[in-house]
Amino acid sequence: MATNRGGRVLGYLESGKNLAGSACGVVGLGPTLAGVAGAYWPVVIAGLYGAGALIAPPERVAPPPFDPSEEVGALRADFTRLREYLGEVELPATAAARWAGLLELYGALLEPGWVAQVLAAEPEAVHALSRAIRRDVPECVDTYNRTRWWNRLTPGGESPERHLERQLDLLYEEAESVTADLREAEARRQQTHTAYLEERGRS
Repeated sequence: MATNRGGRVLGYLESGKNLAGSACGVVGLGPTLAGVAGAYWPVVIAGLYGAGALIAPPERVAPPPFDPSEEVGALRADFTRLREYLGEVELPATAAARWAGLLELYGALLEPGWVAQVLAAEPEAVHALSRAIRRDVPECVDTYNRTRWWNRLTPGGESPERHLERQLDLLYEEAESVTADLREAEARRQQTHTAYLEERGRS
């Protein structure tokens, strides 16, 4: 407790507010030594110190350093767990090709290397992929299995398999859109670098 208090005191002594207040207080010594402040010189110096401390800009606290590649690494680990989960549940054979295509696309985006680096630089793409892997796909599979059980008891209506296939189609379209956005982002970076080299050549 005493150590923390001492650290806070030392931190304030080194702060911009204290330095600005001290500078204003030193300015107040002039009128004090000249006798202008009279018996009120402590009030004058304290007031100038307070004014200086108030007008000083607040201390800037640096934000914590976040590494986008760490989020991609965590997402890659979750994708591995998702594949293990999908290997344990019963899925319709009619959707096998859709599953294979979707998982292949996810895996390509998360493969360690330069593609994952491009992904890490695009927070919206990471969010979309994270939502699909951590929520949408597991929910599709779980809902399918539960609905299929109910459908066995009371047949009728649109089949759970058809709903699952439609959901997979939508997820694949979203993954393709994410891939297209990443490709465009990479193309923009290439164009920016070309413009930079051209500008540097002209100068």
